[in-house]
Amino acid sequence: MKHLSPAFPLLLLFIYSTLTAAQAPAAAPAPPGPTNVTAILEKAGQFTTFIRLLQNTKVADQINTALNNSNQGLTIFAPTDSSFSNLKPGTLNSFTDEQKVELIQFHVLPSFFSPSQFQAASNPLRTQAGGSQGSFPLNVTATGNSVNITTGITNATVGNAIYTDGQLAVYQVDQVLLPLSFFMTPAPAPAPQKPKKAARSADAPSGSDVSTKADSSGAICLSKKVIRAMACVMLVLAAFT
Repeated sequence: MKHLSPAFPLLLLFIYSTLTAAQAPAAAPAPPGPTNVTAILEKAGQFTTFIRLLQNTKVADQINTALNNSNQGLTIFAPTDSSFSNLKPGTLNSFTDEQKVELIQFHVLPSFFSPSQFQAASNPLRTQAGGSQGSFPLNVTATGNSVNITTGITNATVGNAIYTDGQLAVYQVDQVLLPLSFFMTPAPAPAPQKPKKAARSADAPSGSDVSTKADSSGAICLSKKVIRAMACVMLVLAAFT
């Protein structure tokens, strides 16, 4: 009788382990991480200034929270670094902190738009700036594959889609979108109205009426005195006659 090699049991164990591993179901893929708009822009490149403004104004946090905690769709128009370089010197520094927030929110639509959906967009489109009041709208026109944006100050062309997943769409634009309201001169405040004079009572006599009555009463008193004096004179003359 032949003796089995000491390595034979190890070989059987190896074969069994290989067959078991082959029959085991594949591990499920890891769930995708939370959407991060600045990470998307960093990967695309050439959006350094826009990323910095997104972070400084905290608008990036607002966008990420809306995307990861709700089903709200968003569309972002991302100006390139060269777009910011084309602004007049000092433009960004002339804006207040509140205006910088509104500027970045002006580049965000509170709805998801695919390229084809711009064809049927109803202008003006409401942006995230100004909240639900819609005080910072913009207009989008689509002709064929060309999509343009007008704000009353800026005319921009929408470029390639940087990112889209059915909830978030990020498009490159060749101009910084400037809100018209930033450059409008506010209307002067209306002058305060002068208080109206109290209406004169119908029963109260006017100044002319009072003076007229005073004059007439004085004339009557004077006439009575003259008559009395003449009467006295006549009595005296009659006594000496």
